[in-house]
Amino acid sequence: MKNPNLTNIDEKISLAKSFSLGAQHVLAMDLYIVPIILAGLLSLSVADTASLIQMTFIVAGVATIIQSGLLLKMPVMQGPSYIPIGAIAAIGKTMGMGAVYGAMIPVAIFVALLGKPVNLFSQLVRRFVPPIVGGTVIIVVGISLLPVAFNGIYSGPAPTENIVIALSSMVSLSAFILLGCFIKSLHWLRLASVIGAIVIGTLVAAGFGMADFSTVATSSWIQLPSLLPFGELKFEPLAILTMLFIAMIVLVETTGTWCAISAVTDVELTDERLNRGATGEATGNFVCALLGGSPVTGYSTNAGIIAVTGVSSRRAIIAGGVILLILGLVPKLTSLIASVPHAVISGIFSVICVVIAMNGFRVIQHIQLNERNMLVVGLPIMLSLGAVLMPRELVYALPELAGYLVNSGIAIGALAAVILNFVLPENEITIVKEQQQKA
Repeated sequence: MKNPNLTNIDEKISLAKSFSLGAQHVLAMDLYIVPIILAGLLSLSVADTASLIQMTFIVAGVATIIQSGLLLKMPVMQGPSYIPIGAIAAIGKTMGMGAVYGAMIPVAIFVALLGKPVNLFSQLVRRFVPPIVGGTVIIVVGISLLPVAFNGIYSGPAPTENIVIALSSMVSLSAFILLGCFIKSLHWLRLASVIGAIVIGTLVAAGFGMADFSTVATSSWIQLPSLLPFGELKFEPLAILTMLFIAMIVLVETTGTWCAISAVTDVELTDERLNRGATGEATGNFVCALLGGSPVTGYSTNAGIIAVTGVSSRRAIIAGGVILLILGLVPKLTSLIASVPHAVISGIFSVICVVIAMNGFRVIQHIQLNERNMLVVGLPIMLSLGAVLMPRELVYALPELAGYLVNSGIAIGALAAVILNFVLPENEITIVKEQQQKA
């Protein structure tokens, strides 16, 4: 059931409100982490690392505007996916980054054609990603990202202080949400809950001497993007096949994200919307191949932000896309976001992960949890956690393709949900009951 306090996705909110809410979506996304991880795995220079981060922000901004404003037309922010990290690192080390971006172009064209004009993507989703799978993927996303959030809290030279900082962010975010929900005169607190939690968390971190914004002063103001910053494109068949396989996994993940947004906003995922969304996803990654960022996809954390703030207007998301573009063009602002203490973001991220998982349970709440369906929901959660918690030395010992998958608990969980729902026999009595409930 839709939250009665939630706005309509096409509501025309003011420019000021759009940008303030868009800023919260951006601040909660932690966009710089994926390119930083990639830069470390690829041993990139400082200049190339800065370029990768900058281009990731620009690509995410362009893709967000395309998806939310023109194609999918749902409040979905686009950001770098964790799933392709292993594949990009492996291809980049052996064939060069030109092969990575060269592989992305034919893959993007293929995915775009699946959407429009072939209209095949929606049929694949209806066949392989029904509500029980979509809801399970959302739950998997929330639960499998929780260890990432807590690792961000416990890691570092001062874990005790990090815990205090993260707790201050969690408590302040939760308090702002509850006060905004229960006291009408304080409704604005819910709208500003993420920014408020970041400010309080950062102030607590400053009290421990753990807030360092010195890099902001040395960063440049303007830096324009350039085409193919990592060299000429190379079209290697093995790289193309690898990136195509990874793209299929990412599509399962992003479909789960769209299901989460659909559940939060009560907007139906029609065939037309699904097909446009696939084309939008591909368009964003085509731009990524030309500008040299990290591949982007729908960001599930923003479903949590929508549920937290109660505003689902696409105008806020489009404004978030514009902010991402501006941040990509102004390195000084990117440095400002990157300087927010990691424990602060991790504390907020952990609350958002819980909200995402709960929205997954909302999707499957009307599905009868018989023995078969409990396995379809439960086993992917178990497998995704097993992948997330697997020791790194075991991951590195796996065959290359298996290593790519295990690097993402979301990919493992999503694949498991699709396969289990397809191969486990359906109870005919359950089907009749579910049809009666729908009627």
